[in-house]
Amino acid sequence: MTFSQSSRGASLQELLQLAEHNYPLLKSKAWEVSAAQKAINTSKNTLIPSLDAAYQVNFATYNNITGMAYPPMLIPISGPPSTSNHYDGIFGSATSLLLNWQPITFGQRASQVDFSLVGLQFARADAGNEIFQHKIKVINAYLDMLTAMELEKVYEENVLRTNANLSVAKTLVTSGIKPGVDTALLKAEMSRARVDLLNSRKYREQTIITLSQLLASDNIPVLTDSTYFLRLPEMYIPADSARNPILSLYTSSIELSKARKKVLSKTTMPTLGMWGTAYARGSGIDYNGNVKSVEGLAFQRYNYGVGLQLSIPILQFAKIRSQVQQQDLLIRSNEEKLNEIALQVRKQNELADTTLHTAIMISKETPLFFESASFSYKAMQSRYQSGLANFADLMQAQYALVQAATENKTAYMAVWKALLYKAAVSGDLNLFLNQVK
Repeated sequence: MTFSQSSRGASLQELLQLAEHNYPLLKSKAWEVSAAQKAINTSKNTLIPSLDAAYQVNFATYNNITGMAYPPMLIPISGPPSTSNHYDGIFGSATSLLLNWQPITFGQRASQVDFSLVGLQFARADAGNEIFQHKIKVINAYLDMLTAMELEKVYEENVLRTNANLSVAKTLVTSGIKPGVDTALLKAEMSRARVDLLNSRKYREQTIITLSQLLASDNIPVLTDSTYFLRLPEMYIPADSARNPILSLYTSSIELSKARKKVLSKTTMPTLGMWGTAYARGSGIDYNGNVKSVEGLAFQRYNYGVGLQLSIPILQFAKIRSQVQQQDLLIRSNEEKLNEIALQVRKQNELADTTLHTAIMISKETPLFFESASFSYKAMQSRYQSGLANFADLMQAQYALVQAATENKTAYMAVWKALLYKAAVSGDLNLFLNQVK
């Protein structure tokens, strides 16, 4: 896959777009939003009447008896009572067209539509929060990868530096200025420097694997941007932490609970339905009780009917009342959860400001430390080559230089990560992205 390398900001933006397009969880959230949109249409479509057509042919006995029976688990036989039980089967047939429509539901349909609309808002808030959090992870992994690359350069320079000192030591030992043990000690330091370099390369590979996982792609661009380690972010305008998508998610959850409560409360309302039917019947026995089995395959009687039905759930209120009360308690629970999240976000915002301020102050000191360590190492190297310093002094200066170089790189990156943390808490990625364009 080809990526534009014209600018660092563009490259980072492309990474974020790739992650949003590829990552399975984010695609799953997008499908959930689409499903929530369809749920709105489903709720509205309950206004459409149902029209069912049916046709049946049966072969059964025709024994019947007068009296009432509760219809579930029974298949009734129409007609007058039979004089006795006859076990010869006859054919029967029937066809029907049944229309059922509930144009007036006294708020039930509207409450269900509102519930679906709020469900869409919740799905969008959930997807938005997941996308935002994932982008934060991608940027953090991206910064880790850049840091690993810079640290690898530090250890590569240390290997070259140690190798140069080894060559000098060999010359000094040959000329008798330094003892032969210095050569052996420097060879050991050379091995240590190589091990440090190998560990740094392992860390770099780990950061690349982590980033590729977040991008859901095995092909990622080669990004070697070192400007993060040469400059600090400019002054930023503090963002409003109320924009944090996690707050929107919990707010949507409360609204969803309220909409669910409304749906429950409306189930106690009556419904006004209209029905219409046209049907035909055929029977293998005539009105005198004579069996003419095969004639039951043809229709003999035709009927139609229309009507209105007002259905009032008289005892539904007692059943629903406890469910509505339960929903009230869940709403209060969700409101307290929102209060907790708001408190966390507010305190995290204060912590982000402190972290960023401290990181900036530290980043102003580490270049001085690095400059001093570099000067000290060069001076100690000259003294060693002149025979005025021993091996331990040279290694101490070299260790200090490596540490100073490492801390200088990580201190600069700590500022950028603190800014990313501030953007994450504020819920505004532009707070970070505007600084890298």
